[in-house]
Amino acid sequence: MQTLEIRPKILYYGTPVALIATANEDGSANLAPISSSWALGYTLVLGIGASSQTYANLVARPQLTINVPSPALVEHVERLAPLTGRDPVPAEKQAQFRTERRKFEAAGLTPLPSLEVLPPRVAECPLQFEAVVSALRPLADDGFAAIVEARVLRVHAHAEIVAEREHIDVAKWHPLLYVYRHYFGRGTYLGRTFRAETSYVVAGRDR
Repeated sequence: MQTLEIRPKILYYGTPVALIATANEDGSANLAPISSSWALGYTLVLGIGASSQTYANLVARPQLTINVPSPALVEHVERLAPLTGRDPVPAEKQAQFRTERRKFEAAGLTPLPSLEVLPPRVAECPLQFEAVVSALRPLADDGFAAIVEARVLRVHAHAEIVAEREHIDVAKWHPLLYVYRHYFGRGTYLGRTFRAETSYVVAGRDR
C-alpha cells in the first residue's frame, strides 16, 4: 500500500485518558488529565509535563491516584484540559492555560477518599488505582516531560464493570481514548487473547 512520510506535531496514536490526582503542599488535591500511559503487571508508566503541578507534587509527595474515565466523562476531562495548578502559569503554557487550584470543583468531579494514599480518587471514573512513585526522571532529550513509574497498591472498579468478582467485564468497560488530540470511545468488539480468563458471548457464540 502507498505510504507518505509525514511529520505530525504529536504522536498520540490512541491511548486511554487518565486523570492523575496528587497532593498539593497545603494538603489539597491537584487533578490533571494525561494521555501517555501504559501498564506492565502492577506498574504504570506515565508521561507528564515536567513544569506541571503534578510533577512538582510527585517529587515532594510521591503518592497518586490514577483514574480512568469512560467516554461519558469527556466534557469533565476537557474542562480540566486548560487548567494548571501552578501559580504563576509556566511560560510555555501561558498562551493556553490558566491557574486553578480547585480542580475537582472546576471539572464537576467528586473526590473520593483513598485507603492507602493521601490523594483522593475520582468517584465518577470506573477504574481507580492507588499508587506510589517507584521512579521518576526527566525524559531524555526533552526538558518539557518526565517519566513516572508508579506501583499500584489498590485497584477500585465500579461494580457494574466487574465480572466474577476479580475481573473487568470487557464488554461493559469502555475507556475514553485520546487519538491525535481527539476523543473517541471504543469500537466494535473483535475477540480475546488466548490468555483471557473470561468470555464474551456474542449472539450465542463464546468468543
